[in-house]
Amino acid sequence: MEDKIKVIISGGGTGGHIFPAISIANAIKQLFPQAEILFVGAEGRMEMQRVPEAGYEIIGLPVAGFDRKRIWKNVGVLLKLLKSQRKARQIIKDFKPDVAIGVGGYASGPTLRMAAKMGIPTLIQEQNSYAGVTNKLLAKKALKICTAYEGMDKFFPGNKLILTGNPVRQDLLTYHLPKEEAVKQFGLNPEKKTVLILGGSLGARTINQCIMENLETIKSSDVQFIWQTGKIYIDQAKEAVKKAGDILNLHTTDFIKDMAGAYTAADLVISRAGAGSISEFCLLHKPVILIPSPNVAEDHQTKNAMALVNKKAAIYIKDTEAKEKLIPLILQTIHNEATLQELSKNIALLALPDSANIIAREVYNLIK
Repeated sequence: MEDKIKVIISGGGTGGHIFPAISIANAIKQLFPQAEILFVGAEGRMEMQRVPEAGYEIIGLPVAGFDRKRIWKNVGVLLKLLKSQRKARQIIKDFKPDVAIGVGGYASGPTLRMAAKMGIPTLIQEQNSYAGVTNKLLAKKALKICTAYEGMDKFFPGNKLILTGNPVRQDLLTYHLPKEEAVKQFGLNPEKKTVLILGGSLGARTINQCIMENLETIKSSDVQFIWQTGKIYIDQAKEAVKKAGDILNLHTTDFIKDMAGAYTAADLVISRAGAGSISEFCLLHKPVILIPSPNVAEDHQTKNAMALVNKKAAIYIKDTEAKEKLIPLILQTIHNEATLQELSKNIALLALPDSANIIAREVYNLIK
């Protein structure tokens, strides 16, 4: 009986929402192999590709995010929201889930709202240290709220909270290739220090521009770089690299499929401060320089970053200062073994392992 549970998982938009969602799905399948899992995402967003690649069915809603700067554009957004709620209702009616999980992102709002309205138990997973508007609204009807940070009772009812951490991709924790081999996979030299530059799954303008403007410095340095540009910036990045001539110490790609290998190869990581990424750095004990995105609701990435910086577990640079400071800081930090070790030791203390399994068990408790 319990193996035949039906679960809807809704949300997406960025890798920070999608990869934890897939990890939760995998953990549920591990506990209950006969479980049926249906994802509900937003049409045209990256979950529509990544979820089927992970082996799960997904249905898209025509939902879009609110335009906070051009309010007049939100008439169309409201119409899409109404259509999405109607479609979500029909999906729930057809699939008949035992529980609905929201992981954040455009689609989670209409899906979880309709699920709660139709009497389906709901669980939300808040990944950030500062709760988003959608999750704060959904929390009123949710039975459980899984968080990655302490002190979230300032946003949510304390009796619903459970500290789980953010689920990460399982392959990150089971990767066994030695560091030398991981470095070679990227066509780089195992004898040199390696910096991994991540702009998120879609890309980060400031980080990418900073690298493009400093290719000569990178080329002449004794450090090597794995640079994930994101799909939006890959053509621009390749053109800049082509103009700079052969840069043997730089591997450029739009998307890294083998993130476990990239992390293993890296002595230092440069990244935005998305909650999912931070959870991965904590679990893998990676020294990191964080450049929070200024283009997120409630500036929650800065709050995520400061939760680490205040415990001497990361280095922080403002987005507006990155072009001037990032490359010198990378070259200074990568050669300071004491700093790398301190960052690694402190970030390891913040790790919350086994998050996906804890959430999967909470899902089962809700159904039971």
